[in-house]
Amino acid sequence: LSTQLSRQGNLSAVLWQEFVLVGFPGEAATQALLFTVFLTLYMVTVMGNLTMIIVVTLDARLHSPMYFFLKNLSFLDLCYSSVIAPKALASFFSSKVITFAGCTTQLCFFSLSATTEAFLLAVMAYDRFVAICSPLRYPVTMSSTMCARLVLGCYCGGCLNSIVQTSLTFQLPFCGSNRIDHFFCDVPPLLQLACADTALNELFLFGICGFIIVSTVLVILVSYGYITVTILRMRSGLGRAKIFSTCGSHMTAVSLFYGTVFVMYAQPGAVESMEQGKVVSIFYTQVIPMLNPLIYSLRNKDVKDALRRLGHSLDVNST
Repeated sequence: LSTQLSRQGNLSAVLWQEFVLVGFPGEAATQALLFTVFLTLYMVTVMGNLTMIIVVTLDARLHSPMYFFLKNLSFLDLCYSSVIAPKALASFFSSKVITFAGCTTQLCFFSLSATTEAFLLAVMAYDRFVAICSPLRYPVTMSSTMCARLVLGCYCGGCLNSIVQTSLTFQLPFCGSNRIDHFFCDVPPLLQLACADTALNELFLFGICGFIIVSTVLVILVSYGYITVTILRMRSGLGRAKIFSTCGSHMTAVSLFYGTVFVMYAQPGAVESMEQGKVVSIFYTQVIPMLNPLIYSLRNKDVKDALRRLGHSLDVNST
């Protein structure tokens, strides 16, 4: 399982070729309950996000920038939940072992998806700002080309952070124990296994994640500040209600995502609280991806109408 490298002096390091995901403690009954909870969350996440992607793709009335971004949000939720859930489900009853390459890949794609989603939520706020505050310029400002560039920029930002975090984490020597005190490979629990000084890694984790959170939240707050002023100047009660419905969904998703991510990554000492980290991680890796399609469909009349049209067309085709 490991290769011992002798160095000068008394220092030695163990290069682990596989890790063990400790997961959650408990007897077989507890593990069965957790398996059921994780499986239910994951199935609802997959069905909800796939439905949202299909509805937006097939319904021509939803071919607008807002729903283009929403479709990408559903894709990201599906991706970063799928990066974690299958292995977590398997570890409840079978092997908890994950290879070094598998752990690296999981961290890389999880970081990519989560960071990209943070940037995308900021882009969605900017889209609502342009649509509400500058409606006449909206078709030009948020053209299909611009939307594609914004989404590509989100993925590039996510890719950059993923490369930095993954490379900094796995260049550390891991020695002594290969047991990761978590249910997936993440930076904080991996840093606890390192036998070198992790101060620089913790600084980068806090600095980069803090910068991403602060910058994207600032874009969101400024956008919604202008939106609020515009809404207060409106005379039409119907127009206000529609805007509140659309923006309320996005603000709910933003609050859930950034609140949990801040608790986990953007505060000093967060890497020391693994038990709390596991609970928070369940929320933003499994619960939030499940809730997002429900939030956007239940509070959005256009999406509900599209779901009815899709259901009606399926009924007609089946008969």
